[in-house]
Amino acid sequence: MNLLCVSAPGRICLFGEHQDFLGLPVISAAINLRISITAAPRQDQQFVIQMPDLNDRQSFSLQSDTLPYQSNDDYFRAGVNVLKRKGIRFEKGYTFTIHSQIPIQAGVSSSSALLVAWVKILLELARSSLKDDPQELAMAAYHAEVTEFKAPGGMMDQYTASYGHLVFLKTKPPFSVMPIPVTLSGFVLGDSLEKKDTHSVLSRSRGDVCETIQLVKRRMTSFDLHQTPLEEAEAILSKISPRLATKLRANLVNRDITREALCLLESGVDRPELLGTLLNRHHQMLSEGLGVSTPKIDRMLEAARHAGAFGGKINGSGGGGTMFAYAPGKEETVAKAIEAAGGVAYMIRLDSGVRVDHVE
Repeated sequence: MNLLCVSAPGRICLFGEHQDFLGLPVISAAINLRISITAAPRQDQQFVIQMPDLNDRQSFSLQSDTLPYQSNDDYFRAGVNVLKRKGIRFEKGYTFTIHSQIPIQAGVSSSSALLVAWVKILLELARSSLKDDPQELAMAAYHAEVTEFKAPGGMMDQYTASYGHLVFLKTKPPFSVMPIPVTLSGFVLGDSLEKKDTHSVLSRSRGDVCETIQLVKRRMTSFDLHQTPLEEAEAILSKISPRLATKLRANLVNRDITREALCLLESGVDRPELLGTLLNRHHQMLSEGLGVSTPKIDRMLEAARHAGAFGGKINGSGGGGTMFAYAPGKEETVAKAIEAAGGVAYMIRLDSGVRVDHVE
């Protein structure tokens, strides 16, 4: 094997945004904006990583048992460390070249796609039996991105990039993945060009909701985030801080919207207007309840709906980044509307998970 290339997809979260880190279910989809890594062997024990898209280059030696981190997002060394703990060893060095179609810091999971592709290519090079196990790939990528740096965030991104297509994720242990065998089309992604701070947004969102849950449980010991109906929780929510109550209420509503969406998708009923309505309701909770949208993204969504989209929502942690519209049959018109509102539009389709693209 002289040259190896793998790629992994970005993703959109249809339902369950800001839910996976709470152990609530998520429906997400891999998309055909991908990141690729090519590996060429070297004659030394160096890993050299070239990122021409970013005009960046990194390198490190494989001599150490544990590679010291240079930053809080030193993902390449983290991936190697995680795999070394699993007994994976590398016999030689490689030069890796990375190219990406995925917008960066835009909520399309560029970092998780990178980690999944990185873990995949390392396991392929090591000829490990784990290389074809999507769950092992997802978990190794999750540990390299999140656990190693004690970062906020759930497992949705890594699992979606690993499995691909449309998936329902049960994030409450034991974690499970269920592919949804439904063909969906007509999505348009819109990049607001507003850069966001994913870690800050997620940390604040997670902290607020966890604090509220503890307040509610002191007054209602039977409260269960996964099961308690919103109507039962309302009596307690009315007695705590309105700001915190609004956030937990939004999570409970979105929990129920996700379940409703799963039933709709599993039924196979071709009712795009119903799916669009659920997307709009979900976004309303994210924007008004959790406060993670922005005025520009709200304008882009409004423009998309006026152009014929059935619905849409912010995509990712929020505070900037991307949105997407669901507009089967009107993708081009909606894309133009998004760009007229100041965004950059991509007509996207659902795609496979991480894969080997080329071997020589």
